[in-house]
Amino acid sequence: MPNLKHSALNKIVLIGASTGGPGQIEKIIRSLPQLSNTTIIIAQHMAMDFIPSFVKRLQEHSINPIEMSMDKSVIKPENIYFCHGITTIKKDGYELSFNVESSKEYKYNPDINSVFNSFVPFVKDINIFAVILTGIGDDGVDGCKNLNIMGARAITQSEESAIVDGMPSRARKEVPNIEISDIDTIREKIKWFCS
Repeated sequence: MPNLKHSALNKIVLIGASTGGPGQIEKIIRSLPQLSNTTIIIAQHMAMDFIPSFVKRLQEHSINPIEMSMDKSVIKPENIYFCHGITTIKKDGYELSFNVESSKEYKYNPDINSVFNSFVPFVKDINIFAVILTGIGDDGVDGCKNLNIMGARAITQSEESAIVDGMPSRARKEVPNIEISDIDTIREKIKWFCS
């Protein structure tokens, strides 16, 4: 398989969140600098009917382009994407594109593990920062662990800063080298990573 060394995608932030996540994600997006060589991909559990309006609201407060992941669309640097359904990544030459489908086999929209796990083959070619925020359950933890094992940086919230400590708690227990910080520090670390 050809590598992605010549791809314009240098750095990617993957963010997974569930209950309590929209407000924290909005604060992260509002604080971001103009992205120059970083792409941000967000998987926030949300009913499909609400995702477009959420994205539209965030667009009003962001200096960076925000859009929904669309099937077969090429991932561009300097963009922020919101996933929906079963979003995975596929390689097309030196580019990565979204593969988006709906499936009743998955209980979450979007499925965070599907997004995170699909980036595992590209950890050696792209600098990846995986973030697990507040939420019920453990969606995203498996994908975060697999990314981290392959060398990606990973971070999750402290118990005190998580609105719901299900996903962060599982991430703290199961991801070997995960960083643990409050949400304000996570926001600053994402900004630093993007600079």
